[in-house]
Amino acid sequence: MSAAATPATGQDRLWSVDEHLEDILATVRPLEPIELQLLDALGCVLVDDVTVPVSLPPFDNSSMDGYAVRVADVAGASEEFPAALTVIGDVAAGAADLLRVGPGQAARIMTGAPLPPGAEAVVPVEWTDGGLGGGPVTGMRARSLSPEGASGQVRVHRPAEARAHVRAKGSDVQAGDLALTAGTVIGPPQIALLAAIGRGTARVRPRPRVVVLSTGSELVQPDEELADGQIYDSNSFALTAAARDAGAIGYRVGAVADDADTLRATIEDQLVRADLMVTTGGVSVGAYDVVKEALSAVGDTEEGGGVEFRKLAMQPGKPQGFGSIGPDHTPLLALPGNPVSSYVSFELFVRPVIRTLMGLKDVHRPRTRAVLEADKALTSPAGRRQFLRGRYADGTVTPVGGAGSHLIAALAQADALIVVPEDDTSVEPGTEVEVVLLG
Repeated sequence: MSAAATPATGQDRLWSVDEHLEDILATVRPLEPIELQLLDALGCVLVDDVTVPVSLPPFDNSSMDGYAVRVADVAGASEEFPAALTVIGDVAAGAADLLRVGPGQAARIMTGAPLPPGAEAVVPVEWTDGGLGGGPVTGMRARSLSPEGASGQVRVHRPAEARAHVRAKGSDVQAGDLALTAGTVIGPPQIALLAAIGRGTARVRPRPRVVVLSTGSELVQPDEELADGQIYDSNSFALTAAARDAGAIGYRVGAVADDADTLRATIEDQLVRADLMVTTGGVSVGAYDVVKEALSAVGDTEEGGGVEFRKLAMQPGKPQGFGSIGPDHTPLLALPGNPVSSYVSFELFVRPVIRTLMGLKDVHRPRTRAVLEADKALTSPAGRRQFLRGRYADGTVTPVGGAGSHLIAALAQADALIVVPEDDTSVEPGTEVEVVLLG
């Protein structure tokens, strides 16, 4: 059932939380894939499997700064009876023309440098005298300061087994291996792997662009002076931050006054950069609830457009609106204006839309069961699913603040939502309840 399919009955009946969410998600599809440069793909979802074109590492290389040697030449070596080897030169990282290590020889080698032909192991420089003729050293001198270190003799004080301190070709991944699977969220480690196997781009579903605007002539920007009857606009900041936290590119629009024409024009201006629009405020039944006035008739319902406003069996967040607007049928979710109502509504309805647009399979916040710790029973209105703020720890949850939808300070202390089902009007301390984890 789409938002435009039942414009009359949708507004007349009381919808459940689950029905409203199901109806929203039925209209949302993941964004089309695009090819992005690696750093631009951060946070995006990979569309295709990625296979390894070249083994990692692509050659045997040293895991230590030291000397490449033959095992037989250092067998039985000790500080009392060190093995004396002739140093034939340096092998640095990136070296192409490699020296060949023969009997009684060693090549000074740096971490990451290719293991030269003839060598079977690497002895760390700390196991040697560093070519100085004394006891064990702690490191190498820079070649520019001591070029003679690449020649002469080195004394090795410990034996080494075959392949000691050698990173084998393909020991990380082999050519043809599956590097990343479709559906992977690309983070810094995934970017590192893609770069390491020579991929400069990735085919991903882009992060959705979410435009957030709040409505209300009483709203003032932070850092400005408040006049009588005015309050600071917190919703647009909170929801833009929540959109970014969900993985979107969030754009915040300054508060729009209670004027339907102004709001409609602002929304039309913002559509060019929106994959999803979110408004807050103006969706109830008051004479100045301009979101309903501005958007109720927007869109061509024959083509699936339009915004529908509903009442939900939930607290907070009873008034809600959703639909699509503009020539591209951009999804729009209209949330209530009370701060807690708007934030709870975002977590329940907007976040799943963002995650769906990204192409993620798991679009919801994690949920768990917890034992209620409270001084008294929690009350809840009959027939409403209530979402109370709480703090979760070690299998228990404690309410934070009251049920008021304006209590921002309590919301800032919460890391969970306590869910009270529609049929429960009272929940006693010690009862196991469902909890939505917010962080």
